[in-house]
Amino acid sequence: MPSNKTLQDVLVRFRNGEVTLEAASEEIEGLRLERLGELACMDIGREVRCGMPEVVLAEGKDAGHLAEIAVRHAEVAGRCIVTRVTPGQLWRIQDLAGTRSIHTDYREAGRILVLQKDAGAVPERTGGTVSVITAGTSDIRVAEEAKVIAEQMGCEVRSAYDVGAAGIHRLFPALKPLIGSDVFIVCAGREGTLPAIVAGLVDKPVIGVPVSTGYGYMGGGQAALASMLQSCSVIAVVNIDAGFTAGAFAARVANRGKVP
Repeated sequence: MPSNKTLQDVLVRFRNGEVTLEAASEEIEGLRLERLGELACMDIGREVRCGMPEVVLAEGKDAGHLAEIAVRHAEVAGRCIVTRVTPGQLWRIQDLAGTRSIHTDYREAGRILVLQKDAGAVPERTGGTVSVITAGTSDIRVAEEAKVIAEQMGCEVRSAYDVGAAGIHRLFPALKPLIGSDVFIVCAGREGTLPAIVAGLVDKPVIGVPVSTGYGYMGGGQAALASMLQSCSVIAVVNIDAGFTAGAFAARVANRGKVP
């Protein structure tokens, strides 16, 4: 890794006795970068620095380039997660991973691929619990993206799907076993009512995820986003279809105070 001003600052503080060897080592690990030719600059230290694994968005990337980035990152960091993978990209990644002894686990419902150097490795459990709820079955693809990310960050994830506000009586039995969760992620398209309703029934943080279902005026998730932003219940709102953001943020909240 090439030297940079931030790295030099860490070393100076260690030399001056301002930080311990262990603290300096952790800081340096969090600053690790690795260039993959002219292709990419990989942030190897993200998990140490931010508490979340490296996640690569597959959308718009050449399949060959994506495969090189994902596999190399798994080799040097131990794990890499790729979101919104197409079938063509999936084949290229799995083919390259097989030649380098990298294990792959594809979660089709959420279009997420997890690459690991150690096939038997599982995320260390933090004690945090996240519940993921969807209004309809069309919202499951986004919910599953959030679910996998929260699981990869050490959370236990519970789910209840297709409990939308059009038949409000479906919500109450689905919500009852989830009440003990630390955070709720609620995914909804069309008019996006469900997160505000859930937030009015639980005493834990609720994250609303507008989903790009619905058609006509303000279709494609716009009405859902506007509705959630106008909620009179207290909720946080992420961007349209932002399952990764919701899952990572929920896990951060759920994990606070859980890890010694």
